[in-house]
Amino acid sequence: MRAPKVVHVTSVHRPFDIRVYLKECRTLATAGYDVVLIAPSRHDLQRDGVRILGLPPARNRLHRMVGICWVAYRLAAKESANVYHIHDPELLPWAQLLRLQRAVVVYDMHENVPAAILTKTWINRGLRRVVSLAYRAIERLLMTGLPVVFAEHSYVHAYPWVKRYATVLNLPALERVPQTTGCRYPVPTVGYVGGVTTDRGSVVMLRAIGLLKDRGLIVHCECIGPVSDQHRSELLDLIRELNLPSARIRGYLPPEEAWNVISKCHVGLAVLKPTPNYVESYPTKLFEYMAMGIPVVVSDFPLYRSVVERERCGICVNPESPEAIADAIQWLILHPSEAIEMGSRGQAAVRERYNWTQEAGKLLAFYDSLLIREQRPCR
Repeated sequence: MRAPKVVHVTSVHRPFDIRVYLKECRTLATAGYDVVLIAPSRHDLQRDGVRILGLPPARNRLHRMVGICWVAYRLAAKESANVYHIHDPELLPWAQLLRLQRAVVVYDMHENVPAAILTKTWINRGLRRVVSLAYRAIERLLMTGLPVVFAEHSYVHAYPWVKRYATVLNLPALERVPQTTGCRYPVPTVGYVGGVTTDRGSVVMLRAIGLLKDRGLIVHCECIGPVSDQHRSELLDLIRELNLPSARIRGYLPPEEAWNVISKCHVGLAVLKPTPNYVESYPTKLFEYMAMGIPVVVSDFPLYRSVVERERCGICVNPESPEAIADAIQWLILHPSEAIEMGSRGQAAVRERYNWTQEAGKLLAFYDSLLIREQRPCR
């Protein structure tokens, strides 16, 4: 009897995305599934038991949402899988086409899009609520009959009409994240890894470092993650304005390379602004910093505070106050023994509780339930 085949499909994420590939696809492959990943890539690849089928580059967003999604659907349909697992809202119409062919299709909800729309600056402020409500109505229609993997507990409450679901948090896979507290940069350094945007704290982080320089405390900065050309230019202008030659905007790096840079930092930052999605969602970077034994400075949201205060692994601050962020960084740098203890406590907590092992079990159990319920024999 052949192993059950699962096809993960994304038109947005890179082929070695941390959640999609490093965690979910590799977990399924290790458990004996025949795993295919369809993702943007110039080449077809095979790695860690996962066969990756490349999608051509998109010329623009419209081409990606129509042309590239059509290509992704055609590739997926050819695989005749037991389960299809999609990762992007723009793939929902194609998911319904697969479902009409009597396929089991799972939607992996990485983000509460209707909530995110309420803070999108490219949408007129007066129209955001209307657009959010319209999107929610269309989304509900397109999610009909799809079992869902929620990336956050809060999404369950936002989607009470979804009856078949599992909540699989985006916690660190410990075997991939460097876990050392013994090797730091010779100069105090703060690190950030993740999407680089104003809402995620890029500007306020630099302004905090500028304040520290004014106080006579030189702090280096490593900022890693996808960043638009326009925002990179804005940040470089701000770096010149504040005279911060040691602040580096590296852009995207492969996960292992990014973690190796961050693991040598003295402080990990996650000062996201109080938008609906961020307030109610764990920042994966918080747990990655903890796994690396780095004390954290994070937004003073109840969800974040519940982890940081319980584990005594960092400081919670007003994410819109450069002064508060600078004060927290300064305290950690000037109290190295306490900072090391915070990092050690956070690292122990991740090893015991906040890691991918238990989430992998949830994912596998959910797949088992789907295959049993749908009575799909292995092909």
